[in-house]
Amino acid sequence: MGRRDGALDLLKWLALLSMILDHLRYVGFSADWLYVPGRLAFAWFCLAIAANLARNDASSNPWRYLGWLLLFSAVSEIPYRLFIPDPATLNVMPTLMLGLLVARCWQTPTLEARCLAATALLLAALFSSRLMFGFYGVLLPVAMLLVFRRPWYFALLPGLACVAANQWRVLYGAAWLGDAVAIWGLVACLIAPWLGLMLLRHASRFHPLPMRRWAYGLYPAHFLVLLAVRQAMA
Repeated sequence: MGRRDGALDLLKWLALLSMILDHLRYVGFSADWLYVPGRLAFAWFCLAIAANLARNDASSNPWRYLGWLLLFSAVSEIPYRLFIPDPATLNVMPTLMLGLLVARCWQTPTLEARCLAATALLLAALFSSRLMFGFYGVLLPVAMLLVFRRPWYFALLPGLACVAANQWRVLYGAAWLGDAVAIWGLVACLIAPWLGLMLLRHASRFHPLPMRRWAYGLYPAHFLVLLAVRQAMA
């Protein structure tokens, strides 16, 4: 149980790469198509949360994991607002934090855990417009956890949650009008959980650089690096 899961580290690195590709759209490049691979990032970060919870051995501490998310939610907000023009939501960390809390409490069949999960869901519902990926984004980690060890076709459940979390009304409307980016964006949302699960199940022979606690700093750091690139191009 103490062996490092190379497939999980690979999933995290690919999620980070997908996020950076998505954010390159705000640097100044005319590359709307980067929206499509960008749809994989949030789903794969949620899957990484579910994977960590699913292998919840005696040495794991999901509450410490929650603490790191809380810390970097605060640290990341200023770089996020410096880079994203007129953001309508907070950075992604609060959504992941609430999602982790709901998924962890679902694993713990006690009244206290159920009440804590209900509180997190209530906060997500009340402040959905301020959370990146909204209420359904908070549900995505537990949806991933529910299907983690099930046959591949169960991945449709978190796939639908991923579509709902990604402004599906706007995407669906644009796709209906034939917009290729919207069509492929919907496809990417729908299949992202399945792709991630297949990677976790079949990529164990890969051993990339382990993503440890230092990796939390990559989230605010990438905003600052891309901001510097944008200013250099101006």
